[in-house]
Amino acid sequence: MTYSCYDIVKVPFPFTDRQSSKNRPALVLSVDKTFNSPIGHSVMSMITSAKHSGWPLDTQIENLMAAGLPSPFIIRLKLFTLDNRLILAKLGQFASADQIAVEQRLKTLFCLS
Repeated sequence: MTYSCYDIVKVPFPFTDRQSSKNRPALVLSVDKTFNSPIGHSVMSMITSAKHSGWPLDTQIENLMAAGLPSPFIIRLKLFTLDNRLILAKLGQFASADQIAVEQRLKTLFCLS
């Protein structure tokens, strides 16, 4: 199965201090046609409920229903690439307002205009 930009997916996140992982939501940021399908990997951003350790450019997800998330979460621009075969499920899709907010922060992060 392929996933598109702004899909919310469930993926195994490794713990940095252990040899185990936990299933967590992530935001797909790469485009299926030009990257995800040809390469077999997707670029993603972390989704977390942790508010105690804020990062610059953290973005609150406003439309939780569309995203398929049960409680408040933030997008943390902790980016990674993951083999598409490791994606466990699609949870939802970012609403337009949430997409715009993340696009603005990505432009700031990567100095895109």
